[in-house]
Amino acid sequence: MLTVAHLSKQFGTQPVLRDISFSLSPGEVLAVLGRSGCGKTTLLKILAGLEAPDAGTLLAQGQDLGPVPPNERQMVYLYQEPLLFPHLSVFENVAFGLRIRHVVKAEIDRQVHELLAELDLSAHARKAPDHLSGGQRQRVSFGRALIIRPRLLLLDEPFGNLDAQTRADMQQLFLRVSRQHQITSLFVTHDSREALTVGTRFGYLDQGQLTCFPSVTEFVQDARTAVRQELAFWESIQQTLPASASTS
Repeated sequence: MLTVAHLSKQFGTQPVLRDISFSLSPGEVLAVLGRSGCGKTTLLKILAGLEAPDAGTLLAQGQDLGPVPPNERQMVYLYQEPLLFPHLSVFENVAFGLRIRHVVKAEIDRQVHELLAELDLSAHARKAPDHLSGGQRQRVSFGRALIIRPRLLLLDEPFGNLDAQTRADMQQLFLRVSRQHQITSLFVTHDSREALTVGTRFGYLDQGQLTCFPSVTEFVQDARTAVRQELAFWESIQQTLPASASTS
């Protein structure tokens, strides 16, 4: 589905990405963990065609993406902000990609209603985006991306602005829908638990260098990711809860 080979990028004299190589098979979700400023967003922008690499090749299903403009790459880039059309209803926001492709009305109605039901948005179909919660707006954004069946979904910490419970709900929704539709995705995050929740494969980006791990165990055990320490911390918190509850 996607092959990235020896990708490099720098801004001025500052290297941002250094000789990055990886591949994605259909239906895989590569969760890339990394701190702020490590190059995660730049990587996604290069894949989406919003930035040009200094070196390296990008192939999608064997097609060289170098000369392909962003609107023809069949990729969707999701940010933390849903960026919905404020003047369109939920239904029309999701339907937009089909309308500009001149899909017949009956087929648009069928596909959009099915997807809204899947995303638990049917009751909100005629609402404007400013009448929705943050989680609902992000689901609409997700639906608008899915409706056009992109060959690759690029997610730039898409749930980062949501509260903890809504974020957890969105992670489970993404997991369910991505499995059902066999969506190939690159999901970048600075949250190790989120990476473990959504990923089928795992990477760590540090100072512009990407390490892809052959197994979740190696991802967890690598000291750079700090996943083992965070899991140990939350385990210790859970162990103290019963004692705290009994003395309260």
